[in-house]
Amino acid sequence: MNTEAVLDEFRGAGALREGHFILASGRHSPMFLQKNLVFQFADRTERLCKALAAKIEAEFGKPDVIVAPAVGAIIPGYEVARAMGVPSIFVEREDGKFKLRRAFKIAPGAKVVVVEDVITTGGSFREAVEPIEAAGGVVVCCACIVDRSGGKAQVGWPLVALATVDVPSYAPDEIPPELAALPAEEPGSKRLRG
Repeated sequence: MNTEAVLDEFRGAGALREGHFILASGRHSPMFLQKNLVFQFADRTERLCKALAAKIEAEFGKPDVIVAPAVGAIIPGYEVARAMGVPSIFVEREDGKFKLRRAFKIAPGAKVVVVEDVITTGGSFREAVEPIEAAGGVVVCCACIVDRSGGKAQVGWPLVALATVDVPSYAPDEIPPELAALPAEEPGSKRLRG
């Protein structure tokens, strides 16, 4: 599956949005990939995650476990794990830091792939690796459905992206006037507190 086919799945679900968006990273962008509009359709999600699983396996072999960072990546993490026939677990925030909770365990030496949905900076990957390594897991790669950094995200491990697009994003003090003139939406869930 190439980048255009991935974006077609997003378009088909009405998930490729234009406007002024504040991303989970805090950066601002004229485009947002509303992945949950894709993930509500099992057939679309399965196609994307099967393709990502095949790409991961072709490059790194089969891992022992898939780990998803937080709520947004649980569905693709699960679907990639299902396609590979391995367990799927997730890390979640506790006191602002990712931790293994819910009695999830990673065996020492286990080969781990961290699966995200859409990345901009790779920050969630870097944070998610800490509790994995603390448990003795060995991260072989990080993987995502869409890398919207155009390949510039620094995740700290090899990155497997099903699609790579170069979508501009701006620091809060660098927003161009035409984007600043639009009302900003914050559609992600990272800043939500329950």
